[in-house]
Amino acid sequence: MKKIITIIGARPQIIKSSAINRAIRNHFIDQLEEIIVHTGQHYDENMSNVFFEEMEIPKPNYNLNVGSGSHGAQTAKMIEGLEEIFVKEQPTAVLVYGDTNSTIAGALAAVKIHIPVVHVEAGLRSFNKRMPEEINRISCDHMSTLLFTPTVTGVENLAKEGFDINNRNASLDTPCVYQCGDVMHDNSLYFSTVSDEKSTILDKIGVEKGKFILSTIHRDSNTDVPENLNAIFRALVKIQEKSGLAIVLPIHPRTKHKLKDQLESDLYKQVIELTDIKIIDPAGFLDIIALEKHSRLIITDSGGLQKESYFFKKPCVILRPQTEWVEIVNNGNALLVGADYDKIISAFDQLYSKKDYTYPSFYGDGKASEFICAKIIEHL
Repeated sequence: MKKIITIIGARPQIIKSSAINRAIRNHFIDQLEEIIVHTGQHYDENMSNVFFEEMEIPKPNYNLNVGSGSHGAQTAKMIEGLEEIFVKEQPTAVLVYGDTNSTIAGALAAVKIHIPVVHVEAGLRSFNKRMPEEINRISCDHMSTLLFTPTVTGVENLAKEGFDINNRNASLDTPCVYQCGDVMHDNSLYFSTVSDEKSTILDKIGVEKGKFILSTIHRDSNTDVPENLNAIFRALVKIQEKSGLAIVLPIHPRTKHKLKDQLESDLYKQVIELTDIKIIDPAGFLDIIALEKHSRLIITDSGGLQKESYFFKKPCVILRPQTEWVEIVNNGNALLVGADYDKIISAFDQLYSKKDYTYPSFYGDGKASEFICAKIIEHL
């Protein structure tokens, strides 16, 4: 029996971990033991605990409860707490997801005491090192023994950085790279039916299928820069007025605190008073799936929603100047606009009227999590 410690801390990691946990329960229960450690990076009830309940993930074996703080302070607390757990549990490997402070802390704490690191979502690059996530993902990749990338582009990125993508002798000095597909594709397929059965979000907020836009805004490059936040919300107001579509905006706590302070007074008044701009609390995963599946279009700065827009065949306006998911842009399913008012409006017009969308299988066959588990057993 091989023991893996899974590190989670932010909402997307909780969701991604459900795919691996489900694969272990269904296919590898006699070969893999999973210990779940929650760093406490996100600790809001709506953004953490509810996902464990909805997705039937066991409650964490450990919770560091680090809370918010500067990058340095938060990461340092995580490393200290994780190292203590690793020494106690003596795992075969530590599994980390994505590109958050929890990711880099888990990888660094493990590699320093010679525990192999497994990185799910390896090889993704925005090529913008001003993004903390870019620093985290690059550093984590170069500390990992097994790197699982969802896309061909991810493999190519790692090859350019010196990884031997054909090596199959896994060690820290000779890591193995695998293209496995996307665990979130696994989840989207699995939970789509569950969402249909359980989610009542559309009725609750009063929107009809196909007659609304889903929008999320949370990156500090948008929320913490008044010029950008104002441009985005002015564009949303204009899009709502010209299209007649409602806009559903699950508000991240960071954004909610910024609106009143950052938006110009006339714009804030419009946003609050327009009945077809529906600002709601953060939505659970099943509700987010329902909103994605039944929206007409998605406008977001979230990396996760960009991909999920593709999974559910919805065009996407990306409120960032770069994306790790270049496939959906290159294929014409999404457009990069940053926080530029004119570009947002133009992108909406273009995607709203476009008819000839295609959806190649960029993100695998829905069995990425099973592949990952099998390779952990094979190599470690």
